[in-house]
Amino acid sequence: MLICGLKLTHDGAIAVVEDGKLLFSIEMEKINNNARFKEIEETSVIEEILAENGVKLEQIDYFIIDGWGGTNQDELAIQPRLEISKLGNKISAKDCGRDYKLDVNSYEEESRTANVLSKIDCDGLLINGKKFPYSSYLHVAGHIMSSYATSPFASKGEDSYILVWDGGMYPRLYYFDAKTKRIENMGPIFLLIGNIYTIFSQHFGPFKVQGNFAKDNLSIAGKVMAYIALGSVKEELFEIFDKIYNENYTTPMGFANVFANKFKDAIAGKDYKDEDILATFHVYLQNMLISKLAKKISRHNKKCGNLCIAGGCALNIKWNSAIRNTGIFQDVYVPPFPNDSGSAIGMACCAMLEKTGRSYLEWSVYSGPQLTKSKLVDGWNQRPCSIEELAKLLYEKEEPVVFLNGAAELGPRALGNRSILASASSKKMKDILNMVKKRESYRPVSPICLEDRAKEIFDPGISDQYMLFDHIVKEEWKDKVPAICHLDGTARLQTISENQNQVVVKLLRCYESLSNIPLLCNTSANYNGSGFFPNVESAMKWGRVNYVWNNNILYEKEVKTQFN
Repeated sequence: MLICGLKLTHDGAIAVVEDGKLLFSIEMEKINNNARFKEIEETSVIEEILAENGVKLEQIDYFIIDGWGGTNQDELAIQPRLEISKLGNKISAKDCGRDYKLDVNSYEEESRTANVLSKIDCDGLLINGKKFPYSSYLHVAGHIMSSYATSPFASKGEDSYILVWDGGMYPRLYYFDAKTKRIENMGPIFLLIGNIYTIFSQHFGPFKVQGNFAKDNLSIAGKVMAYIALGSVKEELFEIFDKIYNENYTTPMGFANVFANKFKDAIAGKDYKDEDILATFHVYLQNMLISKLAKKISRHNKKCGNLCIAGGCALNIKWNSAIRNTGIFQDVYVPPFPNDSGSAIGMACCAMLEKTGRSYLEWSVYSGPQLTKSKLVDGWNQRPCSIEELAKLLYEKEEPVVFLNGAAELGPRALGNRSILASASSKKMKDILNMVKKRESYRPVSPICLEDRAKEIFDPGISDQYMLFDHIVKEEWKDKVPAICHLDGTARLQTISENQNQVVVKLLRCYESLSNIPLLCNTSANYNGSGFFPNVESAMKWGRVNYVWNNNILYEKEVKTQFN
């Protein structure tokens, strides 16, 4: 049985599951140097992408399209492809340039008692002039199933709580019963939708927009999360936040700007730094998240220590870590694609559960697109280069190297196969990488570390494969690996082992044999504002580093950029 999950709006993707195994998930931003968050508007591309990955259109048994939009007509202002009516929601699309519309399910369930796995069956998905039937599940169902089905809990047949907090929804808690395969809706834990974080932030600091109205911006949250390390928490502001929330809350859409503007009025004439305000707001939401979550769990008569976290807010490593550190749960899992980059996978998992009763997905994080063919770019040469030789180059040159290997990783984090790697022992390396990436100076650089060595360097230093929690860098290591130490003494750690990626592990072991350091700096290899490089040629044309490595070949710039 072949199931094709489709995410047509932002973070567009095509995922194919065969008999409980993920064959691939192709995010649109990761092909052709497409822009971040790229949508699928032209549906004829579906056949092309399937064919490139060895699947014929007629082999697909079920097409599943992600739900989108609620019942609020005001959402049309921010979703130009969305049409909302009492008869149902529609998404505009094109097939070979011809306009048409697709019926889709909603963003979330209408009530707590509604079946979160309810679907609508439709007809009329057009792909190169051919019409196909399809189904559509709620958007939130995709987040639930993409997190649970890929979790270690599903593989062991264990129950789990699932916390979903997305940009357009309240943080909601669900409970997956592994025996009955039923999802219990435990309701929202508070009434702030996820985009309040980015919208509030755009009233302060380097993110400030003109006027009193900010729009949701998918690229802001990660920058804010880094920027707040410059600030200090001012606990006296918590009371002001509470007062605004309790006295001014109306409807979820639009409240973020109301909240920000009321807050600015409340502190007018007081000397608060923007970085302190944002750091305080971050912790205010974090405290609310933890306290409300703990309260809801305590009222639930279940003995379960597992938690999955999904939705765009699950990219906030500070919140993830804070939840894990409470000790409420024995194990906390966040998939590498908690945002909408995992929605196509989630849709396929919804159908997998319905059609087969299977709730566990067999998968690998390296299931994205393969590298495409390249030509040597003028001004570059190439030569053979083994992993051992590459480790020596990283150690001796102390320069960043674009490292392209195998299939791309899923989700927004570069996890070794579409990375820029560099020595972490140089105090200048963080600045060099931020300069190369055209990023702000306060942005951190993440470490990729051998899993069996991580506890020596980090606290807690446990296995974190997807770079979605932070760890404290131990004092005795801070001077040894300064490039990966954030301003607050933490690091967004990725651990890696041989059963995950043998090539990267071999490189780290070779590098450690030379340096006594079992980690490297790791940041994404991409054009600014685009997805990962699809090939070596793109990296050479980008040309902001002197070396690109792929498949035991080193591509070297003839006229070197000087980093010292």
